[in-house]
Amino acid sequence: MKIRSITYFLNPKYPLDENALRKAGDFLAQAKSTYEAAGYEVQTTRLATIPFPVLLHGRLEETPLFAQKMSEMLKQIGVAYAALGPALIEFPQSYEVIPEAISASENIFFGGVMADKKNGISLQAIKACAKIMQRASTITADGFSNLRFAALANVRAGAPFFPAAYLDGDVPAFAIATEAADLAVNAFAENRTLDDGRRRLISEIEKHGQAIAQIANTALPYKKFVGIDFSFAPFPDDAHSLGRAVENLGVPKIGLHGSLAAAAILTEAVDRADFPHTGFSGFMQPVLEDSVLAQRAAEGTLTIKDALLYSAVCGTGLDTVPLAGDTTAEQMTPLLLDLSALAMRLDKPLTARLMPVPGKKAGDATEFDFTFFANSRVMALDSEPLNMPLGGNESFALKEKR
Repeated sequence: MKIRSITYFLNPKYPLDENALRKAGDFLAQAKSTYEAAGYEVQTTRLATIPFPVLLHGRLEETPLFAQKMSEMLKQIGVAYAALGPALIEFPQSYEVIPEAISASENIFFGGVMADKKNGISLQAIKACAKIMQRASTITADGFSNLRFAALANVRAGAPFFPAAYLDGDVPAFAIATEAADLAVNAFAENRTLDDGRRRLISEIEKHGQAIAQIANTALPYKKFVGIDFSFAPFPDDAHSLGRAVENLGVPKIGLHGSLAAAAILTEAVDRADFPHTGFSGFMQPVLEDSVLAQRAAEGTLTIKDALLYSAVCGTGLDTVPLAGDTTAEQMTPLLLDLSALAMRLDKPLTARLMPVPGKKAGDATEFDFTFFANSRVMALDSEPLNMPLGGNESFALKEKR
């Protein structure tokens, strides 16, 4: 198991408070060395801010330049990535500036709120997120820029995984995101019984979760600790694959029936474990970041509808899903609406990171050259533009299921 990221949340002010950023960099460097001394490999350190429309006091036209300056500061303070938070339903024009801001920066992430407790599900915001995905897919020839944007439904502040991370308020804090798919793979290896595997998995989660929290509260006590997003984030090899964990549970291939039950069992193990939770804390299914998911998607065993179904019981939702390059915003909108409905009805955080790949059609092989990706094939999207009334721009509430 590794620590995927130590994420520091702050309000960096506008204009940028460079002194505050340097202090954040110093804290992250200390936190990284502290966890590494305790035996945990730390892959990245990251910053997350308050939502950029609030940070910039509504000066949305400044977003690309601000993202560029933040990107330059990250190099100076030794931090890998920053998230400037999501576009907000209350600021409709905030969605429009994101593609340009992504293009102007190298390592800056954004989100876009589609649904939340205050506003319900916004059809206008869902359409705006779909337009961002379509526009961002053309920034580079491979469509890779959509890695830095996610559409958010019912995602609260304090989740350390990108692109969903943001701060609510002005009090600096930090949180830990894990890369723990290997714990799930190992717990159910060697045809163990379901009960034995679950006990082993919960025990391992608690052991690491409590150790990570103890370090945060004793060695780093002068900063507010939000908690641990103990998600089974994968790495693109079979030893760190959630797809492999599902298949170790007895499903011949993820995507076949039985997969949802396996995803529910794995996510519920995180819920049972005793440690300070934050964020998603569950089963992650990023198609292009998981070797077995990528393989099953390429075979056609795992479909987008399957992944949407598993979102009802898993952690994050739809992640790094490769789509045909000519996929329109109007075709992505119904999928984002379905995800938003799941998030609000079940009262759980879900995100979507969809990646139209220029020049590719469904069934074509992907060709990304990225350490954290396993190549697959472009997935078919069963979707057509919505008619009225769902095709409108209104907002509506969905009462959570009791």
